[in-house]
Amino acid sequence: MMHYVSEILPSLISGTGMTLSIFFWTVIVSIPLGILVGLGMTTNFKPLTWVINIYVWLMRGTPLLLQLIFVFYGLPIIGVVFQRYDAALFAFILNYTAYFAEIFRGGLQAIPNGQYESARVLRLTKWQTLRRIVIPQVVKIVLPSIGNEVINLIKDSSLVYVIGLGDLLRAGNVAMARDVTLLPLVLVGIIYLLLTAVCTVALRRLEKHYSYWR
Repeated sequence: MMHYVSEILPSLISGTGMTLSIFFWTVIVSIPLGILVGLGMTTNFKPLTWVINIYVWLMRGTPLLLQLIFVFYGLPIIGVVFQRYDAALFAFILNYTAYFAEIFRGGLQAIPNGQYESARVLRLTKWQTLRRIVIPQVVKIVLPSIGNEVINLIKDSSLVYVIGLGDLLRAGNVAMARDVTLLPLVLVGIIYLLLTAVCTVALRRLEKHYSYWR
């Protein structure tokens, strides 16, 4: 058995690299975008909030799998063509930006109005108020929810299999179909568990770092 594991492990590790790449770039891009979109949802400019709310409703109301298929197979019909990896990233970033935006919107609305009034008394600009007072508190409020979405992202990354990307799950399925054994899928499950465990530990440490504000 160990000989077989050593044979399929390189392909699983290669697939894990693709999974981590999708995960890493989605987190790096969609969280800052989620903050911006979340801020847009709290403005008094009605046309902007209307457009953002429609976008968030579409992204959260339809399956990510459908969005992946639409981006890669549907958009070429109107002349918009993505490579497989770019299509996956585009769909993931659009989807997770909407979820993060809703999380940050809730965090922003949880800040008492007194915080803003105090900032005005101190003659802080809107940018200073946001950077020094609002955002640090929002981060602490939303960290558990952000953590849940990050964990979900690791598992959702397996959906890129549907557009033919060589991720971890695809590597496991190929080995299983070729060798007619469930062992590759067991190894895939173990790798996913390890990835989520690492993220869980990192997020708990981050939450502990911000716990001094209690």
